[in-house]
Amino acid sequence: MIGNLAKMVFGTPNDRKVKGTRALVARINALEDSFKALSDQGLVDKTAEFKARVAGGESLDDILPEAFANCREGARRALGLRAFDVQLMGGIFLHQGNIAEMKTGEGKTLVATFPAYLNALSGKGVHVVTVNDYLAKRDAEWMSKVYAQLGMSCGVVVPFQPEGEKRDAYACDVTYATNNELGFDYLRDNMKGSVAEMVQRGHNFAIVDEVDSILIDEARTPLIISGPSQDRSELYRILDAYVPLLTEEHYKLDEKSRNATFTEDGNEFLETRLQADGVLPEGQTLYDPESTTIVHHASQALRAHKLFLRDQHYMVRDGEVMLIDEFTGRMMKGRRLSDGLHQAIEAKEGVEIQPENVTLASVTFQNYFRLYQRLAGMTGTASTEAEEFAEIYKLGVVEVPTNRGIARIDDHDRVYRTATEKNAAVVEAIKEAHAKGQPILVGTTSIEKSELLSEMLKKDGVPHNVLNARQHEAEAQIVADAGKLGAVTIATNMAGRGTDIQLGGNVEMKVMEALKADPDAHPDELRARIEAEHAGEKEKVLAAGGLFVLGTERHESRRIDNQLRGRSGRQGDPGRSLFFLSLDDDLMRIFGSERLDKVLSTLGMKEGEAIIHPWVNKSLERAQAKVEGRNFDIRKQLLKFDDVMNDQRKAIFGQRREIMDSEEVGEITADMRHQVIEDLIDEHMPPRSYPEQWDTEGLKKSVRERLNLNLPVADWAAEDGVDHDVMRERITEASDAYMADKAAAFGPETMVQIEKQVLLQQIDQKWREHLMTLDHLRSVVGFRGYAQRDPLAEYKTEGFQLFETLLDGLRFDVTQRLAQIRPLTQAERDEMAAQMARQQQQVQEEASAEPEAAAPAPAAPEAPSAPRPGFDEADPSTWGMPARNDPCPCGSGKKFKHCHGAI
Repeated sequence: MIGNLAKMVFGTPNDRKVKGTRALVARINALEDSFKALSDQGLVDKTAEFKARVAGGESLDDILPEAFANCREGARRALGLRAFDVQLMGGIFLHQGNIAEMKTGEGKTLVATFPAYLNALSGKGVHVVTVNDYLAKRDAEWMSKVYAQLGMSCGVVVPFQPEGEKRDAYACDVTYATNNELGFDYLRDNMKGSVAEMVQRGHNFAIVDEVDSILIDEARTPLIISGPSQDRSELYRILDAYVPLLTEEHYKLDEKSRNATFTEDGNEFLETRLQADGVLPEGQTLYDPESTTIVHHASQALRAHKLFLRDQHYMVRDGEVMLIDEFTGRMMKGRRLSDGLHQAIEAKEGVEIQPENVTLASVTFQNYFRLYQRLAGMTGTASTEAEEFAEIYKLGVVEVPTNRGIARIDDHDRVYRTATEKNAAVVEAIKEAHAKGQPILVGTTSIEKSELLSEMLKKDGVPHNVLNARQHEAEAQIVADAGKLGAVTIATNMAGRGTDIQLGGNVEMKVMEALKADPDAHPDELRARIEAEHAGEKEKVLAAGGLFVLGTERHESRRIDNQLRGRSGRQGDPGRSLFFLSLDDDLMRIFGSERLDKVLSTLGMKEGEAIIHPWVNKSLERAQAKVEGRNFDIRKQLLKFDDVMNDQRKAIFGQRREIMDSEEVGEITADMRHQVIEDLIDEHMPPRSYPEQWDTEGLKKSVRERLNLNLPVADWAAEDGVDHDVMRERITEASDAYMADKAAAFGPETMVQIEKQVLLQQIDQKWREHLMTLDHLRSVVGFRGYAQRDPLAEYKTEGFQLFETLLDGLRFDVTQRLAQIRPLTQAERDEMAAQMARQQQQVQEEASAEPEAAAPAPAAPEAPSAPRPGFDEADPSTWGMPARNDPCPCGSGKKFKHCHGAI
């Protein structure tokens, strides 16, 4: 009561933020006429002037009114769109590092150009992040006209793009890309061998579109670059065959946490079957440490059958299991579940089982986007997750007022006892609205449910479109048609579709269709005719009540429901939204429908009747808030664990970058070598020990193995006055002299390249091994909780110890590799050149035997400079250290860096 009274007097915090921007918007509007008077070249000259002022020390905040006025005029000339005041407000909030919550249809794509243009003036680049490749390409193509009008460059980054194109796109003032591609490029860059090969140029400012989808929904899954490991497909098939034989006594399901576990009866059943089939050796039980792998994969087989449903969580297309994004309803091509779960689903569906992968590099979206010096976001639904945005990303959420008031009517939910009653009521509601010509958007939660509803509508003769992961390619067209008179569209989800549902249909889409049908038609005449037809149809749709959004189920997250609801009532249009629920729905079933079922039974509800009351809405919102809170806790815990790895990731990636940037790395390798000598002496001549306790033979052997030196260690130790320090000095001097001679033999430039390559290769190898070890530690550390020990604290402590082990191993391996490398003798060079010439001749002879495939063979290249003696082209361990641009010693004809030297 007191809080409400205070809001009436002082306004909400959001109202005060909005009010605070009005003076800035007024200043931008005051400049409008002066910028209208400029020529096209004048707008470009203004950009050059702004860049010079920023370079001279003026802040972006000082330039904001003029930059926004210039950008508004550029957009007006390039696109014919003049930004509304509320769009300028949205742009200001984005520049200030907030999330601008703007309703559907308020023009977020145009809003992003204002802060993107302003921040690009610093010359450090701006990334505009979208949820899919279609939107990245569309927005870049559309908005590049604005940037070009202002003298700015604009690029787009998409998967499978040539490296040169990608590098050019990142070098642009403004770059459009998907969150996935940005994250993968960051990981790939940190696996490259030189700075020149990297494509990204830093992380200055990012504007994330559909920010809730990217930073909340997708934050649960880390991005992973992986490589294949051993094939266990037979084990998956064997375990998969057991799951259908299980009874309810054999396992427990926890749908809330999406987990499935075997009971004691289940373990006994499994053990008996495994022993009978010879999978489990005689005398070995499932409780033995040796059975860990079998138990893990059996649990994954159980989860695959009981928790992952076809056409809801995944679909099978062309013999491949494709995951479906529960938040956008799209197929996630190329994305796979980890820990053998994807293989378990492949075994369940009887498709080819792809081998498991080992992690080569990984990062979560939380930690990737926290790399940016400044971050901002846009969405239609963020306020329900404001706490998470503030805590994880330090982002505030500001609701931007709509340009016109919202005229949509949001009806109370209708709750039915069974799914059958609900579906019948949904079909009746659709038929009723369709009869009066009202366009209807029906939201479902899975492909299966959308197709079930589609079948019911077909039986009743209601024409409709279905938009789910199967119709992914036609999505823009289906969404564009959804606002036509009498249109019925069934969609699995409406997050980030990128195409507005416009009443009467989408004019741009209609024009494009007409031009495809009649390429000779005059575009202007065609547009005028279509716009006239559209105006008449829009009036009829408005008279029918605008777009009717009909939800067939509540999602776990309120945001997803709000995204669906927000498709109706754009830009002040009329509209209506209504959700139909049943006690069989997942949310109702998992979160306490039994109590409601008793209440409905007591009330004596008849079949087909619905309960409609604000209290039901409130209780559902509370259930959704509980789920959101639990999911937030899961993500927060995930982030705490990933932060441990992130600190180490930054250290490793930073070290790699430093090595690639350095012109001289001899100091780094020398420090490593000196530390190795120190460790060897401490190991074999422990401090405060007597000479008779020294292991001089062991030290001599280690020096020969690690430093490739045969030194009279035992003779030195027998001399009077020789202690640890003297021994260290003598070994260090001998080692330094040996490496100096080697550098002279190779030549300074070649030696630097060899040192760099060895350092990078060893860092990458050790990091990959470290990631795998951390994964294993993470999977078992949770059990420490049973011993009253904090799993996170244990993970931090052991993770740090493992990282120290990584650094120790790195020093030893780098020192050993560099000590063993030597230049080729002339005889070895001649032999290798002759061998490669023979290979080239063989290639030419094979090519001449097939004229249609013949191509001029490249000249025999020079032999690489540093393989080992006893060279064998089939054994990479005998190749030494070929230079990156040398031909690969395997004889493929490719450069080493593109063949066996690929990183």
